[in-house]
Amino acid sequence: MRYEIDNTLLKSLLPAFALAEDMLARLDERVARSPVGAGFAERGHFFDAASALWVAGELVHVEDLVLHDAHMDSRTPSHELTIAHAVLRARRRIWTADPIWALSGAGLNVLAGAGLEDAGRAPEVRSTLASPDEEKDEGEALLSMELAEIDAVLARSQRLLDTHLGRGSKVEERPKETPADPLGLFGDEEWDEAQRLSDWRAVIPLAEELPSALGAAVLFEAWERTEPLRRQHWLGGLLVSSYLRSRGKVASHLFSFYAGLKVIRHERRRSRDRATRLLAFLEAMRESAAAGLKDMDRLSLARTQMELRFRDRRSNSSLPQLAEFVLSRPMVSSTMVARQLRVTSRGALNLLNEIGIREITGRGRYRAWGII
Repeated sequence: MRYEIDNTLLKSLLPAFALAEDMLARLDERVARSPVGAGFAERGHFFDAASALWVAGELVHVEDLVLHDAHMDSRTPSHELTIAHAVLRARRRIWTADPIWALSGAGLNVLAGAGLEDAGRAPEVRSTLASPDEEKDEGEALLSMELAEIDAVLARSQRLLDTHLGRGSKVEERPKETPADPLGLFGDEEWDEAQRLSDWRAVIPLAEELPSALGAAVLFEAWERTEPLRRQHWLGGLLVSSYLRSRGKVASHLFSFYAGLKVIRHERRRSRDRATRLLAFLEAMRESAAAGLKDMDRLSLARTQMELRFRDRRSNSSLPQLAEFVLSRPMVSSTMVARQLRVTSRGALNLLNEIGIREITGRGRYRAWGII
């Protein structure tokens, strides 16, 4: 499959990618210079992972993803939540690696293969703000995650078998055409993922000749049409973010492409017209960058307000450390704070009350605080 940009198409895309380039540059510059940039980058992993599932048609609450990442699930994780956590781990893996690693053959093999599970749990991939005490319960937590994934796969496999064979029907009565096989349980010899990934990588030289934002849109459009990975289709948006980082367009953080893509109508994202799709992807970058700038405003204001509360405190006060931790998560619980700061649960509650952040309801299952 050939991907070319003719002059007519390029002229129609000029206004859109000019706006996208401008917004991306403004966001990158602000995050690079802001004292809340590190927290913004860490929060972006969570929001983009949840948005990736939203684009795929699944709903995952960011609060559940935060608790799952901290090994503090209040119930057995759903299959969708485990996928969202895989996206989260993949983003951290890409962010901690060299900017061009994810687009290389070796990087794609790790991200697309079984090595992702181990790579995502490696110590160097864990958040730099994570507490060392979390490692104590890691074995038990990882076992629960694996059991949840097995339960989800078994349930989906049973439904899939019922679809293929039919309840109470004979095997000979199956339809000639095989229904969709989302899990790949029955195999598809014609679906050569290695070849499809190679075909997609062949588009990268073309993207390199274009402006950064337009090149990223072309790569994502090629990913959508080629569909290299059937069970990790969400990886395309992460590779686009890595591409923007490798081009130096967004170097201060790993861009949250899915956060903007989810607000674009499905009819535009999946349009038959290529120009419409490219415009939709460029608009997604602009929307995500605009949302990022607004989030930076909220974080900066929150940091200023928290600094007023611990400005005259003693030098060994835990409030500054708590402020950095709060700014790095969409929400925190008292248990997370106690584990991070190595204080008691009562001490964590007192610190949260002193720092003056807003308490979130959390749908009645836990008390949580965060910056909205």
